[in-house]
Order: sequence, then structure tokens, then C-alpha cells
Amino acid sequence: MPPASISSPALPIVSSVAPFAGETTAWLVDIWGVIHNGVTPFRDACAACARYREAGGLVVLVSNSPRPHDSVIAQLDGIGVPRTTYDAVVTSGDVARTLVTKLAGRPVLHIGPERDLGVFAGLDIARVAPEEAEAIVCTGLFNDEHESPDDYTEILSACLPRGLPMICANPDIMVERGGRMIYCAGAIARAYEGAGGEVAYAGKPYLPIYDLAFETLEGLKPGASDKSRLLAIGDGVATDIAGAAAAGLRSVFVASGVHVKGGLEEAVEELFPAGAPRPVAAMAKLAW
Repeated sequence: MPPASISSPALPIVSSVAPFAGETTAWLVDIWGVIHNGVTPFRDACAACARYREAGGLVVLVSNSPRPHDSVIAQLDGIGVPRTTYDAVVTSGDVARTLVTKLAGRPVLHIGPERDLGVFAGLDIARVAPEEAEAIVCTGLFNDEHESPDDYTEILSACLPRGLPMICANPDIMVERGGRMIYCAGAIARAYEGAGGEVAYAGKPYLPIYDLAFETLEGLKPGASDKSRLLAIGDGVATDIAGAAAAGLRSVFVASGVHVKGGLEEAVEELFPAGAPRPVAAMAKLAW
């Protein structure tokens, strides 16, 4: 007889993150989809993080933004996210800069909008046309409001035969902006990799961004990076939840339009089947 199928216990659906506060010393919280939607801050999420900090917990926002953390902090200020929400910010842009530094003195094709140029700030990098490039740095789409990865087929096809390596500064495939879904750098990188291109990814779910987050926690409070006392909170299945599992952390899944279109209970059972990285709980939104 074939072996009986193994199923995982139903994933708890909770409305409050408060029960996790007493058993953790720090939270690693995703930004886009958890703290804001690219346009408007989620007040309940900001308040939950502020309340956790008031009780002595640390909150490090960990984002797949291709921009360095100081630029993201400025963006958070502009959107209206209170500074009381977090202690520090770590981004894939921070990690990407360490990779881009290794390209110093070489001509590089930048695929992405002008707002992401902070990833090159102060570095000896010449941004050139595709035919002159020796490497690619992808931070996003030139116009993510109107373009899709299909618009980059011609550029990528020209780079492939020359074996240009790509640095992807944001592994996210899509995010929700003000109720609309937009493509991110990860979608272009996946297309390039799928066609045989070489891609190095900065950000979640890859470990370097978690190492930087742990280092940041230690700078805030020695001993704060004890993994048994950390909780990752995010809305990305392949980034936040898978990345937390790879880093040895527990996680809580927050629903967003990226993955959940209908009922949360039904969705999580499809998103987190037996054998896949699973969070310890799921929430419709981050709230205390």
C-alpha cells in the first residue's frame, strides 16, 4: 500500500501579534505590504511596532528595496510612517552596494529608474549602453507603472550571448502599490536567469541581508541577534517566509494582495503546503 499522505496542522490565523511580544527580543519586519502599500502607511502596523518598542523590543525593518537604507528612511518619512515604528532599517540596496563595489572601474548597464541611483552613489561605476556594458545592475523597471518584463526581452537577449552577469538589487517579483500590482527587479532577473543568464541576488530570501540585520541588532543591543528570540514578519511567501526559514527564524505571514485574493484561511493552506517553509501564524494585517 502507498504511504499515507502527511499533512501539516492547520496554520493558526491570529488577529493580534501581542502574544509574540513576550517571547521575543526583536522583530525583523518587512516594509512594503506590511508597514505601507507604497502610498499610505498601515496605521495598525505602525502602532503595533511602536507598542512593542515601548515594551522594550527592537524593530528592524528589513526591505527588498533596491535603495540604501537612508533613502528608504526618507521615503518612509514622506509617506508618513512614524519614526516610533522602528529602530533601524536594512535594505537589499545596502547589500547590493557591496556587490556593485566589486564592479568598480567597469562599465555597467543599469536597468531601473533614476530614483534608484543611490545604489551607485560614491562608487567608481560608469553607467553605459547595453552594447558597452560588462555587467548589469537591475534595480527595477524603467517605468514600473506601465511596463512588464516582456518589455525587456530585446535588451536581455542582447546581453545573454556576451555572458554579462547581473546583480539583482530587489528579488521581489511583484508588490502592491496603492492597490495595484507592479513588477519589480526580481521579475526581470528571473527572466534573464531562465534564459541562461548569471544572476546574483541581494535581499530576501538570501542570507546576506539577514546577516546584515543580525549585525544591526547587535549594534543596537549586544545579544539581540539570538535567533531563538527573533520573529520575522512579512507578506512575501518566497522572500519573507522562505528567507526566515533559511535563516533559522520563526515567522508570521501577513496577508497582502501579492498572494491573498480571497479568504485567508483557504489561501494559507495553499500557500504553505506540507514540506514547504511555513510561518508559525498568519494575520490579515499586522496589528497589536
